[in-house]
Amino acid sequence: MDIIFIEGFTGNTVIGIHETELHRPQPLVIDVHAGLARSGACDSDRIGDTIDYGVVCERLRRLLVEHRLQLLEAFAETIADILLDEFGAGWVRVKVVKPQKFADVAAVGVQIERLAHEPRPAASKAARSAAVLQLLGSGMVPGGR
Repeated sequence: MDIIFIEGFTGNTVIGIHETELHRPQPLVIDVHAGLARSGACDSDRIGDTIDYGVVCERLRRLLVEHRLQLLEAFAETIADILLDEFGAGWVRVKVVKPQKFADVAAVGVQIERLAHEPRPAASKAARSAAVLQLLGSGMVPGGR
């Protein structure tokens, strides 16, 4: 398996469940590892035969602006879905961190791993569908690449 990775991607977004988090952006640090069975780019030397991490970074920047999620778990799941569905990864590991959320802790966050074609719980599908409808209703249309 070939793994394309982005480590230490930093951006600001509004995310959280506490009143203090809901009105101003806070920093997140994101690490993404996306696996391909065998990247054709190894033989072709063409960016079209792999995952372009520059395009992934642009997609992450857009997500930071567009999302309306509260939990890091849901945010990480959305990133995983993007890599699997939009970029064709076969496996992903996503880590999302709130640095210095607490004065006495360096960082808190979540890390998830997902495989393409693994069953997804019906509840999360419904929640994502509702989030997409909310974006559509607000005039924001989530897009592919």
